[in-house]
Amino acid sequence: MKGVRRILVTSAGRRVELLGCFRQAAGELGVRLEVLACDMDPLLSAACQSADASFAVPRCDDPSYVGAVLDIVRTNAVDLVIPTIDPELLPFAQSRTAFAELGARINVSSPETVMIAQDKAKTALVLADAGVRTPATFTLEEVRQTPEKLEWPVFVKPVSGSASRGISIVHKPTELPARTNEPMIVQQMLKGPEYTVNIFVGKSGDLRSAVVHERLQVRAGEVEKGQTIRRADLQQLAHQVVAALPEPVGVLCFQIIDDTMHGPHVFEINARFGGGYPLVDHAGGKFAKWLLEEALDVPSSVNDNWRNGVKMLRYDAAIFQG
Repeated sequence: MKGVRRILVTSAGRRVELLGCFRQAAGELGVRLEVLACDMDPLLSAACQSADASFAVPRCDDPSYVGAVLDIVRTNAVDLVIPTIDPELLPFAQSRTAFAELGARINVSSPETVMIAQDKAKTALVLADAGVRTPATFTLEEVRQTPEKLEWPVFVKPVSGSASRGISIVHKPTELPARTNEPMIVQQMLKGPEYTVNIFVGKSGDLRSAVVHERLQVRAGEVEKGQTIRRADLQQLAHQVVAALPEPVGVLCFQIIDDTMHGPHVFEINARFGGGYPLVDHAGGKFAKWLLEEALDVPSSVNDNWRNGVKMLRYDAAIFQG
């Protein structure tokens, strides 16, 4: 094994805790690790300022973005690339071969799985076809024509939204928006506790670990207070979700509402590390370590022996410059 190994966290933003998880994993493996990060403006990214080196890159929807990241990988002999936001996943998924040719593993599933995860209507359809319960989901036009399809009130959501962006509650058909700036869906409004199921899928496509945490409090779509909980029914759902997706690989997560009347329903998939991953890592779901093991081709320590009842209470911290 060569002396120094390197990972690159893209669109690093505020993911300081994620960087720390990889550093801890390297320490447990006895690996000298350099953590690199990139963002549009590294000087304004807390994670970039916490990294061993950082790089400025174009917006992830810029046609030159993937090439810029490949240049960083090539120049710095990066072993593992960790995407963190949804818009960059599809370009990366379509470029997996280019990363592999440079000797880098990238934590991204197949383009087909990414496209399903990024389209809430497609997510509901694919999972429902596989026997996974999902909220009843329709287009705006379908609900305008036949509002009796759903019980009211309902959720109106962007098809490709994330971090709770653009979600509204509509109480009656006459309140449906006349115009929207992006495609929207109308979805059954379920009520009950929310859970995230964090999953690690091995290179061969098999589910290796499923860590469940309850989302006790959420801010801007990201868990602020959470607690791990062992529930066999939700872990079984993880097997069904993985089986429904075409070539899921590495770290993903999905979200559930356990409706008080109708039981657990899956309503969202994220084909990347979830924002609550530090809780998972602390509880023993060492996804960062297992990804490093795969990327460095060392024996895997993957297991499903995480601790129940571990609680995370987040708070704001600051990085100062000058």
